[in-house]
Amino acid sequence: MDKPRPCGCKGRRTCLICEKEYNIKVENTVNRESDYYIYCPICNRAYPGWNVKDNEHPNHTGTPIEFPGIYIDLNFLSEQEEKKLIDDIDMIPWDLSQSGRRKQNFGPKCNFKKRKIRPGNFNGFPESTKFIQDKFKTVPMMEGFKTIEQCSLEYNPERGASIDPHIDDCWIWGERIVTVNLLSDSILTMNFLDKPSRYNLDCVKTYPSVLTESGNFNLSGKCYEVKPFETSFNHPIVRIPMPRRSLLIMYGPARYDWEHQVLREDIIQRRICLAYREFTPPYLEHGEYFEEGKEILLAAKQFFQETS
Repeated sequence: MDKPRPCGCKGRRTCLICEKEYNIKVENTVNRESDYYIYCPICNRAYPGWNVKDNEHPNHTGTPIEFPGIYIDLNFLSEQEEKKLIDDIDMIPWDLSQSGRRKQNFGPKCNFKKRKIRPGNFNGFPESTKFIQDKFKTVPMMEGFKTIEQCSLEYNPERGASIDPHIDDCWIWGERIVTVNLLSDSILTMNFLDKPSRYNLDCVKTYPSVLTESGNFNLSGKCYEVKPFETSFNHPIVRIPMPRRSLLIMYGPARYDWEHQVLREDIIQRRICLAYREFTPPYLEHGEYFEEGKEILLAAKQFFQETS
């Protein structure tokens, strides 16, 4: 099953279509025996519960835990902005992706294993999405963010869409992982990473953090230390709400110490998210590999008019 299937899945990635056609059994990616918490974007703490309605603000119950590294702007887009954006996105051809998703990708070509990057046919982003990047400038935590990849991802419950536990690559994608959530509410499920040698996490200790755990800009130049997995500690599951029209930023501990996934059960209606990535410091101006990143950074300043 290593070869791509007609539905877009390959390897251990599956959707409802190929699971039925090839009689594939799906492994559970969440340990339901763990304690689980739901993050409150207003309190910036996580309270016992699995679903948002289990422990809604302000009527929380139980003892909360701290979960640093998450910022949520609950009203990033208006209803009118969302409608226009969805109409424009659906004018752009969709490509099949794995695990029941479809995608539209605008960014450079990356080989994460060999740590090689090239522009490919990257020539900027759709003009209709420019206002999103313009709105980033109104979010203090996004200061200095230079988008070098924008990916639209569609999750459809009819295909059993989901995304497996992962950490976004740390060799090339910078600290702030940014998502704009559209069309329906969903949830990001966080599991503490038990194999910190993956995802090029060794790169993290070689450049300074952008933000401190409290979300302020790091002025000390200190690098982030990825936390080792503690086998004697029963790490909880933490669930991060992604309300419709919200902006989510992951950084620091949530970015580097926890894998994130979207469970099939949390896709109730069609959902589209726009994911944004920035370079790691070595590929920015004054960085060791700036010459490799310069052409991509220039392309990322361009916005093109889509043709139907």
